[in-house]
Amino acid sequence: MSVPLKSMSSEKKCVVLGVTGGIAAYKACEILRLLQKQGMDVFVVMTGNACRFVAPLTFETLSGHPVAVDTFERPATWEVEHISLAKRADLFLIAPATANIIGKMACGIADDMLSTTVMATRAPVMIAPAMNTGMWENPATQQNIATLIARGVHVVAPATGHLACGDSGAGKLEDVAVIAQRALDVLRARRDMEGLRVMVTAGPSREALDPVRYVSNRSSGKMGYAIARAAAQRGAQVTLLSGPVSIAAPQGVRLVRFTTTQELLDRAMECAPEQDILIQAAAPADYRAKEIAPQKIKKRGGEELVLRLIENPDVAATLGRAKREGQVFVGFAAETNDVTAHARDKLVRKSLDMIVANDVTKPGAGFDVDTNIVTLITREGERELPLMTKEEAAEHILTRALELRLAR
Repeated sequence: MSVPLKSMSSEKKCVVLGVTGGIAAYKACEILRLLQKQGMDVFVVMTGNACRFVAPLTFETLSGHPVAVDTFERPATWEVEHISLAKRADLFLIAPATANIIGKMACGIADDMLSTTVMATRAPVMIAPAMNTGMWENPATQQNIATLIARGVHVVAPATGHLACGDSGAGKLEDVAVIAQRALDVLRARRDMEGLRVMVTAGPSREALDPVRYVSNRSSGKMGYAIARAAAQRGAQVTLLSGPVSIAAPQGVRLVRFTTTQELLDRAMECAPEQDILIQAAAPADYRAKEIAPQKIKKRGGEELVLRLIENPDVAATLGRAKREGQVFVGFAAETNDVTAHARDKLVRKSLDMIVANDVTKPGAGFDVDTNIVTLITREGERELPLMTKEEAAEHILTRALELRLAR
């Protein structure tokens, strides 16, 4: 075992472990044992194909509980079994998770015991995918994964290595100790933001040039959405102001849409007074057309096209001036040069309590990627963070914002 587990001291919790039909199914036995060693009570649900790899008797012996496989089999006690397990779970973990179950979950298909049970649960859900590299990299699988992440499903990404099919690449089940530890982390997830109201802005704005074209930027909204999702999972009442993005809204947040920078400012000013924490992660356009053409602009036989642009209102600066006592205001600085200097200037000029700075020219920290490299800058100092997922960066940003709030 390559990763030691951190102990968890709490009352006994229940993990429902879903096992699907992949060659890595045998590793679920070790995941079960690791969770039991940390005091978890584990119930197993298997698909019919999983039973071809590992006999249900193995899991029954290890868990001390009957294994659920057949939706229509009469249970030993009178209860609707998949509903009973769904309600019992403190965490629903599927490991290994095949492309098939991932697709079912993304599309809301419930046609066997496992898919029915996971759809019925209100517990946090975690999946650990394992499959052939081609299947993992298939656009359909990646879109399904993105959909599940947007809904709040925790994903333990597969490792890269030699696969049972003979291929080498991404798709190998992550180390069982890592999966078990991630499960424990979710079970003891902080609810340190309960009672707090948080407003997060995300995504780009669009400024029309004519009925067809607009000025915008490359923001995907992924960072802001990750922050909103993390805040909701930590118990906050979240309002997410979103520009036009192709991401599903996180569960449990109030979604307010905007298109232009002025619309973002108007909606933010409406929502901001009642918030405890403001996080301006959106990327509003700095300029808009002075005049919007009423018809589509046509080519002019080689003539230059001159666009007259005027400045948009500064959203962060306006919110900063209106910030009430006790609020914590976090901004972002996506820069290409002199990152720290530009970020510190914005911190003071826009009355921010913290600014999240990143160099978008660095690999893994640019636009439309799932990772980031950020530095958290306050008047007291800086915290430089290494390359990490945007979900992990979101947790650091929220934790630091809470520290600033508690220091008031």
